[in-house]
Amino acid sequence: MASLSGLQRVGSNIRTPIRIMQMDCPTEETLIRKKLGGMQSVKGMEFNLMQRVLTVEHTPDSLDTVADAIRSLGFTPEMPDSAGKLDASIAETPKPWWPLALAGAAAIGSEAASWLGASTWLSAALAIIAVLACGVTTYKKGWVALSNGNLNINALMSIAVTGALVLRQWPEAAMVMVLFTVAELIEAKSLDRARNAIQGLMQLTPETATVRQADGTWADIDAKTVSVGSVVRIKPGERIGLDGTVLAGRSTVNQAPITGESLPVDKTEGDAVFAGTINEAGSLEFAVTAVAGDTTLARIIHVVEEAQGAKAPTQRFVDQFARVYTPIVFAIALAVAILPPLLAGGSWHDWIYKALVLLVIACPCALVISTPVTIVSGLAAAARKGILVKGGVYLEEGRKLAWLALDKTGTITHGKPVQTDAELIDGEGSAENRRIAASLAARSDHPVSQSIARSAQEDLVELHMVDEFEAIAGRGVRGVIEGRSYSLGNHRMVEESGLCSPSLELRLEALEREGKTVVALSNEREVLALYAVADTVKDTSREAIDDLHSLGIRTAMLTGDNPHTAKTIAQEVGIDEARGNQLPEDKLKAIVDLGADGSVVGMVGDGINDAPALARANIGFAMGAMGTDTAIETADVALMDDDLRKIPAFVRLSKATHVILIQNIVLALGIKAVFLTLTLISLGTMWMAVFADVGASLLVVGNGLRLLRK
Repeated sequence: MASLSGLQRVGSNIRTPIRIMQMDCPTEETLIRKKLGGMQSVKGMEFNLMQRVLTVEHTPDSLDTVADAIRSLGFTPEMPDSAGKLDASIAETPKPWWPLALAGAAAIGSEAASWLGASTWLSAALAIIAVLACGVTTYKKGWVALSNGNLNINALMSIAVTGALVLRQWPEAAMVMVLFTVAELIEAKSLDRARNAIQGLMQLTPETATVRQADGTWADIDAKTVSVGSVVRIKPGERIGLDGTVLAGRSTVNQAPITGESLPVDKTEGDAVFAGTINEAGSLEFAVTAVAGDTTLARIIHVVEEAQGAKAPTQRFVDQFARVYTPIVFAIALAVAILPPLLAGGSWHDWIYKALVLLVIACPCALVISTPVTIVSGLAAAARKGILVKGGVYLEEGRKLAWLALDKTGTITHGKPVQTDAELIDGEGSAENRRIAASLAARSDHPVSQSIARSAQEDLVELHMVDEFEAIAGRGVRGVIEGRSYSLGNHRMVEESGLCSPSLELRLEALEREGKTVVALSNEREVLALYAVADTVKDTSREAIDDLHSLGIRTAMLTGDNPHTAKTIAQEVGIDEARGNQLPEDKLKAIVDLGADGSVVGMVGDGINDAPALARANIGFAMGAMGTDTAIETADVALMDDDLRKIPAFVRLSKATHVILIQNIVLALGIKAVFLTLTLISLGTMWMAVFADVGASLLVVGNGLRLLRK
């Protein structure tokens, strides 16, 4: 993928993504937020620290002013191109290693000179060399922060090291600056690992594709330039670079990078193939259905990037806590430096030194960075399993699920029912009635209708022309054939038409008790025939339901099928509650009922027909979202294949994410508290404080990255 979010218009304003490579952690975010927050032209800001992208909502023609404000902070804004895109391939320029090596040698020399009792001036000179060699950048950042009224880690470190030099703590001032620089370097490398957690997805597609030319020859061209409709050839073992529909060939394709499926999928003429998957056996030729920037894989990456920028509840809490933490600790440090010498006759030198140590401890960077690293790791881990989570809020909410409502067709069952019965009511006109029913069914996209049409097609039944065709949601279809009106619909449609009778009820009930879905063909006066179809339950459904129950999640099936069919299927897979004859508004009411006591309710559907219920549920799950724009766009969590077992996996990942979030908060605050106490009882030193600050950051980053192994 070559681009990130583009320009968007919001009312009269414009949203522009700006990459800032120096924006590594909340230290820079706070500085930028304060600078831009006071500008009238800036209406809103969103920070994505993992991707180093700031999205600014601003008035037209004010982008240059925003960029200048960012530059005044010492940052280099990278603006989008003419298409509103940011180049995702830009890498940070590596810094030379020799200044840090020189600083390290000078700091060690200063320490050795002091320990050996050499001249104080030698120790001082070496210390100043060390500070200048590796600390100029820190001082520059610190000055920018202080001049903008911000007490970030660079400002605090600059004050602490300067204070140590003033107190003539030469070796310690040098070692603190060197250790801080080394620790920042290690922290940056650790953050890069989290930042690039989805980089593997971006690298799944090859740079070139073998495309058929106008003269019939084949040529390897840049995949980014291939247009929709082009024909691409894939050899065995090659990775597919674009979405498409197979035109010729037969093969098996490993779709695990997109869906997390363990087994390859057979592909033949008419089947869809997706960018990032691997062609295993035979050669395939396919017509491209999406350009490189709009493939299913590209949309997945875009969604994960967007999700990284949306703050989860724990992250919002931590950010609010951090805003008051640093000023409080700074006030404590100021009190420690002034009050004991003034009120108790303490040594100014000793108490100022303790205050400087507290300044180093005052930065909440470890605390604040712990949450986005953990959330991003969880989002990336989910994406690798074929679970597309639209934001940290849903990743955190998943562990609280108490009820999961499920659609039946395509979720619990395969969604491809077959016709099992055909019963005439009057005993005459079997062939003609079937022809009429098949003609109506062929115009519908409902799985029940499609099974009736498919059965007729297999028997080569010739279809009628249908006029005034109408699909009636939750009931069936209606149309005019050779001047007469016919309908093909469910039990409810028959009842509403006033054509039901006790004998018909008995026949309908008998079929429905067998777990079959029955539709009736009728004209304006009577029911002519009954057609029953049955859907088969997926092998994985029972296992998924058992897994959900083991997690303490109750299940409910909401289906438009009759109550008998719903009950039969529910009993077969072990679902707790089943509701039949559910129209979209009924499913919405069911979600409200299930959550009436405050329970967190999830809804599993196809992202289209179940839209009201999906929108009302705390978490909406879309099944089989691979290649489906609507499902990827509308669902809170999109399961890239049809495997219901991914929902228990998502819940477990949510629980693991919550545990690590709590661990990281306790680690960050606990380490700070320990060193704060050590400092106040005269056992803490400045270099120990540096290790406490950056060491905590490394611990929480490493702990958060553990999710990538789950």
